[in-house]
Amino acid sequence: MDIRKPNDSELKRILSLSPQAIFDGTLGEVRPTNQKIEQLIEPLLKKGNYYLIATENNTLMGWILIGASKDQFTDKINGFIYELFVLEEFRGKGISKMLMRTAIDYLKQDGYSEVRLSAFAGNQAIKLYEKFGFNIRTITMSLPI
Repeated sequence: MDIRKPNDSELKRILSLSPQAIFDGTLGEVRPTNQKIEQLIEPLLKKGNYYLIATENNTLMGWILIGASKDQFTDKINGFIYELFVLEEFRGKGISKMLMRTAIDYLKQDGYSEVRLSAFAGNQAIKLYEKFGFNIRTITMSLPI
């Protein structure tokens, strides 16, 4: 398996699959349009955030979107994992772990001393994040009214 930055055609494929990634990551609560994905992702990429992809025999298996994020209270810049996704047919093979390990290494090389991420409550990936040593820092709560 190879983990690397995507080429232009691979990036287009990621963007076309991102609505499903967001849908899965939000446990079906959010079904963004391709236009919404563009509005979310394009500014991140323009700011220097980037994808890493997992491939084997030129087959895209998954990706992770990483870069910088500013703490809203302290203005400190941290490394941030914006998105992690493995295509369904490749799940259960350790690809998420490899993407996470590689992403954390890249963020460390990029000079960050802390990495953060957000996840929907109930998302199975939280167990993976905890295994990597991530701890709950903030909790966002909601009340339907």
